[in-house]
Amino acid sequence: MNSENFITLEKTYGANNYKPLDVVLTRGKGVWVWDVEGNKYLDCLSAYSAVNQGHCHPALIAILKSQAEQLTLSSRAFRNDKLPLLLQKICDITGYSRFLPMNSGSEAVETALKAARKWGTLNKNIEDGRQEIIVCTNNFSGRTISIISFSTEQQYKIGFGPHTPGFTAVSYGDASALEKAITPDTVAFLVEPIQGEGGVIIPPAGYLKDCEEICKQHNTLFIADEIQSGLGRSGKLFAYEYDSVRPDIVVVGKALSGGFYPVSGILADDEIMDVFTPGDHGSTFGGNPLGAAVAIESLRILLEEKMIENSFTMGEYFRTLLSGIHSPYIKEVRGKGLFIGVELHPEAGGARRFCEALQQNGLLCKETHTHIIRFTPPLVITRAEIDFAFSAIERVFRTL
Repeated sequence: MNSENFITLEKTYGANNYKPLDVVLTRGKGVWVWDVEGNKYLDCLSAYSAVNQGHCHPALIAILKSQAEQLTLSSRAFRNDKLPLLLQKICDITGYSRFLPMNSGSEAVETALKAARKWGTLNKNIEDGRQEIIVCTNNFSGRTISIISFSTEQQYKIGFGPHTPGFTAVSYGDASALEKAITPDTVAFLVEPIQGEGGVIIPPAGYLKDCEEICKQHNTLFIADEIQSGLGRSGKLFAYEYDSVRPDIVVVGKALSGGFYPVSGILADDEIMDVFTPGDHGSTFGGNPLGAAVAIESLRILLEEKMIENSFTMGEYFRTLLSGIHSPYIKEVRGKGLFIGVELHPEAGGARRFCEALQQNGLLCKETHTHIIRFTPPLVITRAEIDFAFSAIERVFRTL
């Protein structure tokens, strides 16, 4: 079967909830992927940062195979011999006391919301049902009912009501707006240290530090959504490190499994995590031995193969090259590490046509918010591979 056959099948039998580029991938290795016709592309999306370790990392393949032959799922009705090792490793690496594993990023965010709400009833004596959580405009944390309820993107919300109450949105990057929005019923502030889906938006330096201080003054939890920006993507283990803060809850996912298996969760200390008692929260697959084994290896790879440092160095190099493109279409190049956004002027005619042209030049990336191209290659990328990517990007901006 060729690409056209696969695309026809997907359109015929699948839901129309995505608008992918018309490339049908069948194989991947490192930063490279191949379509069913054998065409080779440099992946500059990394499955929205889920493949930070590169496609089909051999060590992850070995761990997946080995664990799949031993035990894949026990549920949390019983214990397994891999989850405790993951809990210890991720806590040792991050400095938090406890980790609660889930599967998808959305589930992890929902877990953080539940933890914050119950914490508010137990530690601030807020009447159950009155808890408020402050979020930021232009946020993106997933697609569940509660998460879209606090989105400021109307498309995510229209037709999906009634929406979950208890959320207030304030301007991203404006710490004074956060302070003004806090009430006696506020239990938490949820923020992306770098807004990914929103367009790789970098807040002003010191913003997270100011927010942390405001939250402390008002006995309010500071929650960092690091699902996309964390685990090396920004050139640090977590993007919040650029402001030298320590959130009360950190939400992680995506690259935690290197693209092999859905693994997510929240990191917090005892005071917060102890709000949960047996029966309060759970997941059949959360903490399963296959996912835990893969996550342990994914973390080892990131650290021992110095992918975080490579993200920082190669990110600076990539952004320098992109900033040197002289095009009337480019409004701004921004980012941290290998988390890069190129915003276009409206007269560019939208980012989609540039992504389609880049595909024809051997580079895969994706538009976000109409006028922004996101460049987020696997953290294993080399200088030579960035040169290849830049050559394609420069050529497209010169010819379109």
